[in-house]
Amino acid sequence: MAAVSLNSCMTQETEKFDYNVDRFADIQVLRYQVPGFEQLTLNQKIYVYYLTEAAIYGRDILFDQHGKYNLQIRKLLENIYQNYSGDKNSADYAAMVKYMKQVWFANGIHHHYSTDKFVPEFSQEFFAEQVKALPADKLPLNEGETAEQMIETLSMVIFDPAYMQKRVNQADGQDLVLTSANNLYEGVTQKEVEDYYRSIKDVNDSTPISYGLNAKVIKVDGKVQEQQYKIGGLYGAAIEKIVYYLNKAKEYAESDKQKAYITALVDYYTTGDLRKFDEYSILWAEDTDCTVDFVNGFIESYDDPLGMTGAWESIVNFKNVEASNRTHIISANAQWFEDNSPVDPRFKKKEVKGVSAKVITAAILAGDAYPATPIGINLPNADWIRAQHGSKSVTIENITDAYDEVAAGNGLNDEFAFSKEECELMEKYLTLADKLHTDLHECLGHGSGQLLPGVDPNALGEHGSTLEETRADLFALYYMADKKMLELGIFEHPDTYMAEYYKYIMNGLMTQNTRIELGKDIEESHMRNRKLISEWAYVNGKADNVIEYVKRDGKTYIRINDYEKLRELFGKLLAEIQRIKSEGDYAAGKKLVEDYAVRLDRTLHKEILDRYAKLDIAPYKGFVNPVYEAVTDKDGNITDVKISYKENYIDQMLRYSRDYSPLTKW
Repeated sequence: MAAVSLNSCMTQETEKFDYNVDRFADIQVLRYQVPGFEQLTLNQKIYVYYLTEAAIYGRDILFDQHGKYNLQIRKLLENIYQNYSGDKNSADYAAMVKYMKQVWFANGIHHHYSTDKFVPEFSQEFFAEQVKALPADKLPLNEGETAEQMIETLSMVIFDPAYMQKRVNQADGQDLVLTSANNLYEGVTQKEVEDYYRSIKDVNDSTPISYGLNAKVIKVDGKVQEQQYKIGGLYGAAIEKIVYYLNKAKEYAESDKQKAYITALVDYYTTGDLRKFDEYSILWAEDTDCTVDFVNGFIESYDDPLGMTGAWESIVNFKNVEASNRTHIISANAQWFEDNSPVDPRFKKKEVKGVSAKVITAAILAGDAYPATPIGINLPNADWIRAQHGSKSVTIENITDAYDEVAAGNGLNDEFAFSKEECELMEKYLTLADKLHTDLHECLGHGSGQLLPGVDPNALGEHGSTLEETRADLFALYYMADKKMLELGIFEHPDTYMAEYYKYIMNGLMTQNTRIELGKDIEESHMRNRKLISEWAYVNGKADNVIEYVKRDGKTYIRINDYEKLRELFGKLLAEIQRIKSEGDYAAGKKLVEDYAVRLDRTLHKEILDRYAKLDIAPYKGFVNPVYEAVTDKDGNITDVKISYKENYIDQMLRYSRDYSPLTKW
């Protein structure tokens, strides 16, 4: 496509790589490039290859964590699709294929972002007919289950809007365990879960394990207990495959350090012992010299309404040396940022340890990072490990590059930005400003501050994830406007931060709401975080008219009148959020979330949705992975690893289900 000059905020560049793969519902599926893979050594390529195998084998785990019927429904839909002999132009068939694609993308029957259950557009009668038409060996029946029983059960699961309607419920005043449809708890109430963990926690432990991270909580004979995720336990068949390929990868590790933490990770998967996970996390965090790296395990707890159990995920990556210069500068100055933070000195780290940051190229996305993926990561999550041993922060540049390519010229900023001035500001500076925001958020924001002695890391409960993301975002926003960015040579122009400020406020108050169905409020943690910051700044800046809504030609816009005072507001809120976290002030944290992060103005929301619909932009995007093929000689030795980008969405999902499904017995 030739470069086209548009009368807009963005210019569409020539695309040499075909990023677009599929489009359905509210989803656009893309592919990403892996530049630099061919330049890796043979050992590094083989190391990446085996790590990608370990990554893909965890896919079934996330499906099952998201819902107890997900694997069965996925297999049934795939079998119907592959054996269908009816009219493929029928509305029911097209709707079933769309639903199957949604289930694949969300790793289950609930939307990956809103966690609302999908509403099928094909009839229940069509579904039953297709199941009955399948050969007997294509029916994914559970032990002792008949086809009729399966149809009855899954018809209720798929078609009854009141049954399992929300995968992660965050509504205030409800039992969040009983009303969430995920498969992390069974037969227990929220109070029983909280009482159970309260009874086993050592409140005097200064290095606490991440309670509940790798377990399903159930009740047996009236007693609450954990089912651990480990070899010989829950998800054992999948974990065995993961461990097999981790051990294969270890043979090609770049250093003894890597071999040591792979061994520790395998020990953790074998025993389920969370102390072993901490050992792995420390060894991993302290290895800052590696080129090839990976995340593999039960990591982020956003899918748990109580913020404890980790969703399984993996990302395999290698360092982008040239692009990492920016993050190296930031991490080298970590102590300066901590010392100059606007928070109470009691909550600052006296000595910032082991902060490392780099820009990476993702080689594979898996589990909770696939098909939708983060653009930055900061791990480990345990506060005491961050404080004593440091953390790793990464920005995934080949993913952000793919997003930028498909966003060019889409008209979003033309429609919602207040004026040409804001458009030009974002066109000039937003690419760099966005990347720096991610760098600061992941590299320093999550790693900043400290808990007071004796404060439970989970004291903020169901609001912990929202408040932690709020804290990291505020840290990034506050420091982006500091003259230090110019002194360090990261920014060349003092107005660069304004591009991020404007985009952030416009997104938090308006454009992110294109992802919310009219009449509903915000539930996802990252969206709540952005709404909390933007709404709080708007409300608390009213006296000085820092931010205002402006009506023009019947449309609503955001105008920022004072960028310096907006930065002051960010600093003030950062100080309060850090206090809440450091002191474990649940009540204050809950009030901030409920007052500023949840509810939407219905009239404005409708206007936003109407304007956005005319742009024909998919609000959510995700990716298919490249395909890695090991080339072997006649003796079976790997002589090269080839990468291909040609696999489409349907073929990749069917291949993964066929070749990487150790938890399915059909």
